[in-house]
Amino acid sequence: MPCKLAAGNWKMNGLRADLDEMRALIAAHPDPDCGMLICPPATLLAPMADLAQGSRLLVGGQDCHTAKSGAHTGDLSADMLADAGARHVILGHSERRADHGEGSDLVAAKARAAQEAGLTAIICVGETEAERDAGTTLEVVLGQLRESVPDGSNAGNTVIAYEPVWAIGTGRTPTLEQIAEVHDALRAAVPDAEMSLLYGGSVKPGNAADIFALANVDGALVGGASLKASDFGAIIAALDAA
Repeated sequence: MPCKLAAGNWKMNGLRADLDEMRALIAAHPDPDCGMLICPPATLLAPMADLAQGSRLLVGGQDCHTAKSGAHTGDLSADMLADAGARHVILGHSERRADHGEGSDLVAAKARAAQEAGLTAIICVGETEAERDAGTTLEVVLGQLRESVPDGSNAGNTVIAYEPVWAIGTGRTPTLEQIAEVHDALRAAVPDAEMSLLYGGSVKPGNAADIFALANVDGALVGGASLKASDFGAIIAALDAA
């Protein structure tokens, strides 16, 4: 069976003072049934990993370079993330694809580097509002899946996150039927049937339980709601109960 995972993407948010939220999260959920992951900005990766030692909280990065080292000012390699305490890394997020022009071939190269460093790659796929309106959602999402997931990927080193671009940070959420349609198609297309499939895009305590009740949704990639222990904790509790 795919593993359940509640993953939080802090994006470009968080200072050292915000680590108190993680202390509260660990205290409130010392032994969750699901995986519990936070991907903070790089400045907080090592201190958060230190804070999480001895707990069930996992820590991850938000991106990595394809190379192990070299003249790449401002970039971080997968090995550096692992050395700082990361266990996962988010790759191919729509904000990286849009803001930095990252294509699926680059996402696949980054995922390969992450896997070689012992990290689990969380590979994001998702359609824009225009693509949804044009009726090409499955074509776009399955194309990104096919081109972004490197050979040799399996349930042990890869997680897929479906994030419709038009639902990220907008407060808009697809219908349960729309989420189910994409997740069912992803389940049929992934190279390993036991890969975890996460849904992301305006996931919050009020809608988490309904989303997790869908057959092929194994968890969530959460944005803003992961910044507060109370909100993210409620999502974790909903996943535990699913």
